[in-house]
Amino acid sequence: MELTWLAVGASLLMGLAAACVFVFAVKKDYFRNIEDTKYQVFWSDVEELVDSSKESMNGRSKQGPR
Repeated sequence: MELTWLAVGASLLMGLAAACVFVFAVKKDYFRNIEDTKYQVFWSDVEELVDSSKESMNGRSKQGPR
């Protein structure tokens, strides 16, 4: 029974901590321009793919046919 109360107390503390972090983030305006961040991450991933494919194409042309 003690373990049950310990688990309930721990879950309540974790929920309270999550609520505090959320309130802190809202007050610090961390949720501004969420859509812009999404596109920045997307385009940086696309640029990495393009750069890596260019490097692999250059590596193949230097090595010659297999």
